[in-house]
Formats: sequence, structure tokens, C-alpha cells
Amino acid sequence: MPRVPNAQPTVKITITTSQTIQADLEKVVLTGYFGSTRSEAAERLLAEAIRSLIKEGTIIRKRPTEM
Repeated sequence: MPRVPNAQPTVKITITTSQTIQADLEKVVLTGYFGSTRSEAAERLLAEAIRSLIKEGTIIRKRPTEM
């Protein structure tokens, strides 16, 4: 099934991590809940972590007019 196009413009970032994290990310992909590639899984996990930080008040999201 094709992916739904992104509603917002995207940018590419590169991260460096340990082999252990890479192996764990592969396990996450195998669950099928976070995408079908390591990149998709990493993006979804990162987005989820950021939403959690916003919810707990660690990160305060600015209104678009304040950016």
C-alpha cells in the first residue's frame, strides 16, 4: 500500500548511532507498527518522543506566528 504524501514540507537529516541502537531499530521495524524501514521507524519514534516532551511541558511549542 503506498504511503500517504506528507502534509508538510520535509527535510532530510542524518544521525549517527551505535550498532546496538541500529539492531534495536531493526527489531522495531519487524513489528510493523512504526513503518517498514529504519528511517520511517526512527522518524516515527522521534516524533512520538517530541510529542511526549511537549505534553509534559519540557518543550513549549510556539505558535506559527512566533516562529
